[in-house]
Amino acid sequence: MPYLRPVPADQNAPHPGDDTGRGAGARPVPGQDPRVQWVVSLAVVVAGALTIRPVGMSGRGLAVAALLVANSAALLARSLPEHKVPPRLALIWLTLGVGAAAALIGLSSSGTGYLFAFVLAGHIGYRLDTRQALVMAGFCSLLCGAVLYLRLGPGHEVLPWVFGLTTGAPVLIGIANRSQRQAVRAAIDAAESAERAARAEARTAVLTERGRIARDVHDVLAHSLAGINMQLELADALIDTGDLEKVREAHDKAHGLVKESLKQAQWTVHALREDALPLRETLASMLASSGHRDALTLTGAVREVPTEAVRTLLRIAQEALTNAARHAPGGAVSVGLAFDPVSTGLSIRNRPATRPAVPGQGSGMGLIGMRERVAQLGGTLTAGLVTEGPHQGDWQVEAVIPR
Repeated sequence: MPYLRPVPADQNAPHPGDDTGRGAGARPVPGQDPRVQWVVSLAVVVAGALTIRPVGMSGRGLAVAALLVANSAALLARSLPEHKVPPRLALIWLTLGVGAAAALIGLSSSGTGYLFAFVLAGHIGYRLDTRQALVMAGFCSLLCGAVLYLRLGPGHEVLPWVFGLTTGAPVLIGIANRSQRQAVRAAIDAAESAERAARAEARTAVLTERGRIARDVHDVLAHSLAGINMQLELADALIDTGDLEKVREAHDKAHGLVKESLKQAQWTVHALREDALPLRETLASMLASSGHRDALTLTGAVREVPTEAVRTLLRIAQEALTNAARHAPGGAVSVGLAFDPVSTGLSIRNRPATRPAVPGQGSGMGLIGMRERVAQLGGTLTAGLVTEGPHQGDWQVEAVIPR
């Protein structure tokens, strides 16, 4: 099906007089050119004007001329948009048209007056619902057949009354056309609904990705920049005291934070660029670059993990390792990666600091960001001091994400 440009909502609203519940004039239906109706109607009218006799200004000729005008008007009116003609008015108009067509067959002595009855019967099947259309078609057949059978007018001497009974047959063609039109409109509606749903889904995906990138940028920059800013402010304050040793120490700490921030930024950009990173290998490389070689322990059978879960676990590991370096410098770090049939687990545990920590770094949003990431995938995240067992006193971050 070709691409269809969505129409405004008000054009899709139901209109009285449309048996499909939609406005027939809201948009054209593919394969149904309204110009064809005009051509057929005009052809029937012109053929009637050229062949129907007698036509005059008095007596029977005047009656035939009036009926010819009435039939022409009834026939041309079928090109009116459906939503502009209420159902009751359409029923009255078509009933009067059938009566005028039967009268024209009875009064005219020659010509193609019967074409008006055939074309109107076809339009009855197209415009009215099936039950009304069949009743109207029976009425048309009986009326035209009765006119010819009873010889209510001079009539067509060559037309048998059985021919009049066939005038309602085109209603079946009209019903078939209406069913096809409804099927086409239903397909159009389904295509437009699917397109709107796809656009909404794409927009949601874009917003979700923007949120993820925003969290990544925040996690990388907020903590690091806050620490760097504090060390630089401390260095400025110490310059006035003349204590160059402390100034140099603050400068060195700021320089270390810059290098650490660059390393985190590289990992983040790398993760954003790659569609899928190998979880185990990337964790091992991350630990090695942080100075914690051979700190990774695997449990269970290693298997493929969904891309989004890999990104989340790597980002949690990056955040946890960064926090360990800041708040527990010198403390040993161990990382566990556990695979089981229903989930993937990651735990990062660090021992207490063996060197003084840099105070006041970060914005306190690291754990919030990690929990948001895990919650989006239906998992859980815990963080805190280990209160019992052989690792009592260690700080541990543990994430579990469903398979």
